[in-house]
Amino acid sequence: MVLCSVHAWECAVCDGVMHMGHCSFAGMQKLRVVADWCRVGRIWLDTNRGTLEKLLLRWLLQRNLSLTMVPVIDPCSFSSSARCTTKHLNLMLHVDFESHVIRGKVALTVEMLEDKCSSLTLDTKDLQISKVAANGQEAKFALGAKHSFNGTPLEISLPFELSRGQHVIVEVTYETSPRASALQWLTPAQTAGKKHPYLFSQCQATHCRSMIPCQDTPMVKHTYYAQVSVPKELVAVMGAVGDGQEPDPQDSSRTIYRFRQAVPIPSYLIAIVVGVLESRDIGPRSKVWSEKELVDQAAYEFAETESMLKTAEDLVGPYVWGQYDIVVLPPSFPYGGMENPCLTYATPTLLAGDRSLSGVIAHEIAHSWTGNLVTTKSWEHFWLNEGHTVYLERMIARALESEQYRQFKAIGGWKELQDTVNLFGQSNPLTNLVPSLKEVDTDAAFSFVPYEKGFAFLYHLEELVGGPEVFMGFVKSYIQLYAYSSVSTEEWKNYLFTYFKDKVDILKKVDWDGWMNTPGMPPVTNQYDNTLADVCIALCNRWVEAKEEDLASFSDADVKALSSPQLTEFLALLLHQNPLPLSHVKRMQEVYNLNSIKNCEIRFRWLHLCVRARWEEAVPLAFQMATEQGRLKYTRPLFRELYNFEKYRQEAVNMFLQHRAAMHPVTAALVARDLKVEQSHK
Repeated sequence: MVLCSVHAWECAVCDGVMHMGHCSFAGMQKLRVVADWCRVGRIWLDTNRGTLEKLLLRWLLQRNLSLTMVPVIDPCSFSSSARCTTKHLNLMLHVDFESHVIRGKVALTVEMLEDKCSSLTLDTKDLQISKVAANGQEAKFALGAKHSFNGTPLEISLPFELSRGQHVIVEVTYETSPRASALQWLTPAQTAGKKHPYLFSQCQATHCRSMIPCQDTPMVKHTYYAQVSVPKELVAVMGAVGDGQEPDPQDSSRTIYRFRQAVPIPSYLIAIVVGVLESRDIGPRSKVWSEKELVDQAAYEFAETESMLKTAEDLVGPYVWGQYDIVVLPPSFPYGGMENPCLTYATPTLLAGDRSLSGVIAHEIAHSWTGNLVTTKSWEHFWLNEGHTVYLERMIARALESEQYRQFKAIGGWKELQDTVNLFGQSNPLTNLVPSLKEVDTDAAFSFVPYEKGFAFLYHLEELVGGPEVFMGFVKSYIQLYAYSSVSTEEWKNYLFTYFKDKVDILKKVDWDGWMNTPGMPPVTNQYDNTLADVCIALCNRWVEAKEEDLASFSDADVKALSSPQLTEFLALLLHQNPLPLSHVKRMQEVYNLNSIKNCEIRFRWLHLCVRARWEEAVPLAFQMATEQGRLKYTRPLFRELYNFEKYRQEAVNMFLQHRAAMHPVTAALVARDLKVEQSHK
């Protein structure tokens, strides 16, 4: 018996030797078998080391558990994932900044899951397909009907028939559209350096198909190798480990960068960034990348990355991805971060100057286990990614800060959930923890629900089974069991009951339907420790209850002792009250000088509060924040609040139209919907 260096448990089958990121047992072409048999090896820890056959029988009979995966249909993908699965991609990409396209060739190694397979379907979106070949032979292909947001199926007829377990290499030569939803092309004027263009991709949730023809579903995971040709004055980085660079033999003005991702990933985690990038070391396995104007600031902000990585490893096992780099993208990036393996994306809005927003990196680090290593089978089960990641992120915070701090962050998360449910509507099925996404645009469905309702559910279970240490035992075991694979809610639930076999009666009392399939707020309101929130609540109440004659009693001493998260919470509490009188908001600025604060979480809530109070002097500042960065968390609510200020409604529309071209495609589409701007305004 030896320790498997990949899965970090004693494995009854594999010999503990790493091979391309997996156990060596059965080799790379048997990843599914490896995963299943290594799960069998997990039994070795739970029994008295009898024979493997007896252990397997005991596992199946006593725990009523099947090794067969629960089938899931992904309504967001056209690809034939039930009939075949991609094991590897070989990418050759030529980045053309003049035409705003990527010309590419992708070779997909596809394994058949059924007998008599003579065709397969890939996802595409706005791609021009010029040629398809199968094992070097020309293959017939046809593009199906275009769907409004899911793209177009690429139907490929193989020139031969394949049986289950056989592989085919399908080569597709293609070109992206200048309007590819995965790609944002920035002009030099939109960059910090102002001299060269910039490109970044954002594939989550269903946008990889606009960059690469693929099985664009999280239930399919594959390795990849990429060669990317870019102008030689630019640098390319990807969500993978670099494998060197060389002059492009076909064009001396260009450089080819090579990358290898040896751990299987879903398509939405493929990422590419091209620009004038520099890097700084921030740890033994980490660099931060950015334009030179921001790179030193970013290196300071994220200097605690290695500490977070080590803490996560202490909680859930070894980090298997090798490198953990961060790239700070231009301000138009629509999210706080993106957990691309080996290369986390970060918004520049995290650069607060005091590391007060670096907790977002803890979230992206946590994704290295929950989301990237163990992945949801479809976007309907997205809470498995995000709920567990928020839970693990807060456990990292617990280890680095305190249990009270974890509780404090949970309080803030509950308010985010309340805001989301109020925005979507109490009866909106998209507030289900497991929503139906049939004919639903995943971008429109994106919200805090899978994050915070998911966390609240896991915290509820934690309390039922015996506390954080007990529940973390399950989380670690769940990650080990399903590492390198994709999972559904049903499979997760089955393993929860298996792991807590002595507490089944408790788990059966959980309102599963209320948590999973019912819209609105959860059926249980968790009680969190208010120790760090009490001062925020007290200050909020003072302002809400203050009369005009009381305003003189406020001073900067009220907030001097508050941490950045506490000041954020204070403002968040006020946003849950009726709008403050204008006199109160003006006094708040006078004594607290909130306009001077750089922290975007504080600044966003403060400006939101000002516009709600109809303080006209704050309107230009709100427009500035809504347009100088494109993070959805800030831009959408600010535009909505400005739109609701009737005097400035048309200005809000005009301001959006003025900045629309500089926005990320996802941001532009969602803000247009919020402001009821028709496509004709383009």
